[in-house]
Amino acid sequence: MAYKVLILGASYGSLLGTKLLMAGHDVALVCRAQTAKVINTEGTEVRIKLRDETDHRAIRSADLPGTVSALTPEEVVPGDYDLIGLAMQEPQYGSSSVTPLMQKIAAAKVPCLSIMNMPPLPYLKRIPGLDAQLLEPCFSAPRAWDDFDPELVTLCSPDPQAFRPPESGPNVLHVGLPTNFKAAAFSDATHNAVLSKLEDDIAAVRLNGQDVPVKLKLFDSLFVPLAKWSMLLTGNYRCITPDGIRPIKEAVHGDLARSQGVYSYVDDVAQKLGADPADQVPFEKYASAAEKLEKPSSAARAVDDGATRIERVDMLVQLIGRQLGISNADVDETVATVNAMLEANRKAEEAA
Repeated sequence: MAYKVLILGASYGSLLGTKLLMAGHDVALVCRAQTAKVINTEGTEVRIKLRDETDHRAIRSADLPGTVSALTPEEVVPGDYDLIGLAMQEPQYGSSSVTPLMQKIAAAKVPCLSIMNMPPLPYLKRIPGLDAQLLEPCFSAPRAWDDFDPELVTLCSPDPQAFRPPESGPNVLHVGLPTNFKAAAFSDATHNAVLSKLEDDIAAVRLNGQDVPVKLKLFDSLFVPLAKWSMLLTGNYRCITPDGIRPIKEAVHGDLARSQGVYSYVDDVAQKLGADPADQVPFEKYASAAEKLEKPSSAARAVDDGATRIERVDMLVQLIGRQLGISNADVDETVATVNAMLEANRKAEEAA
């Protein structure tokens, strides 16, 4: 059985979308009109490196068994889909075109798989003992989530590293680090059956007889996707400094002992919420992977380009820590630095 999956966000979302297309499922990507025109005319292209190969392969949607289409937010009928993926940056859900779509999605009661670094507020409401209302200051668009049933929202950790090559079109994505998507289960067995089917179908895909990296992995625990927080706080957000931005590799390895302290603290936050230590990624494994991350994070690049809003997982971890009665000076410093840089960008925008 082929499922119909809607994915909000045609950049990063095209990675999971391509894996679904390879498995024979149909995907609709929600994006701006100009990008939708390119995708509907040319399809999508994801560049990925197979195991033991030195060059990236170009996987084009036109060559795959599933069908891809692209829509603007105004064109979407949410009830037409079996599953909805949320792959936009958190501030985008507050835009004038996307917020009405979010309201329609909530009303349609379609299960939603978030593929965001920033867990949606409905998902946070599923975590026992956590006061999600106190976390709203971390969100640019908290009201976009008001109508969602928490039981219909789950989280998938966007561990694979990918970016749009600046010299290519908006329908091209380059995968730099082909790790897996790790999804927490829904509360409902029917919705989990959909995820399990997608997991199995993606795992079975072969390209010229070879396994294709970037799988969808389903876990019973709500906390497995939170393992990404330690990586984000140790590397991605610490790319932002008062003196400019730096590569993830430098943020992690510039002072490895300090980085390990941040990583361990964020792991502790997740474990106090209920995460199993066995589900966390060891610091040594992350530090080794960070050796290959020679560019600043997307959050850092956005700040450097003048963004006034970005996803604030750094602030989210800080505020959750406070709810748990713990804190970390390096995390507090990171949050203060990001706050200051965003405020400077806001003042520059107002003065322009």
